[in-house]
Amino acid sequence: MTKIPEKVMPIYRRLSKRYKLDFEDIAIRGRRFSLLHLQDIEPLIAGKDIFAHAEEFPFWVKIWESSVILADFMASVEPDEGRRILELGAGLGVTGIVAACFGHHVLLTDYQDEILDFERVSAAVNKCDENVICKRLDWLKPADLGRFQMIIGSEILFHPKFFEPLLNVFRKYLAPDGVIYMAHDVRRKSLGQFLPLCEKEYDIAMQKRVLRSDDETIEVLLSRLVPKKTA
Repeated sequence: MTKIPEKVMPIYRRLSKRYKLDFEDIAIRGRRFSLLHLQDIEPLIAGKDIFAHAEEFPFWVKIWESSVILADFMASVEPDEGRRILELGAGLGVTGIVAACFGHHVLLTDYQDEILDFERVSAAVNKCDENVICKRLDWLKPADLGRFQMIIGSEILFHPKFFEPLLNVFRKYLAPDGVIYMAHDVRRKSLGQFLPLCEKEYDIAMQKRVLRSDDETIEVLLSRLVPKKTA
């Protein structure tokens, strides 16, 4: 049974009044992590197709395979005390929390305070909360958070109407020498629509990674965007 630290117990109790909660364990590079999530997401996703009607799908309720892939990648990156990392659309916080446990300093963001509460509980459970800050972020009205050497996000391309706001978020927050990493299921057509919009400003590289389980194989595209050098 997952032990919940006393300092986040009030948050956990508040969430438990609204949802049936549980912890899911994932393994990354020989270490195990416990992530707070909903026992039953069916009431929230009933009738919503994550690929045909992504704009209607509550992406935060699920631990995505792409988040695990991105978390594994971040675990391979050597931590740097001076590097600021911003996670966009952090959801249940898989990638950012794993990164923090491997020594990175991460600002986890999402659009609802309640989503951040899931992240706060999981960060405390995994004993990495000293490396984690959680803040609400509206892409349409982005607050002044400073610049970051790295921006990360998984399954954040859910609707074309947010493509331009997301590009503006990149422009506002990415340091001139920074890098962006995104991870998406290869079936997500929006990635092929979004990346061409980035070509004028960024050098783009992609790598396909595979996550296998007993009953399925998921292919994930890991994208790297680096600002083009200006003359």
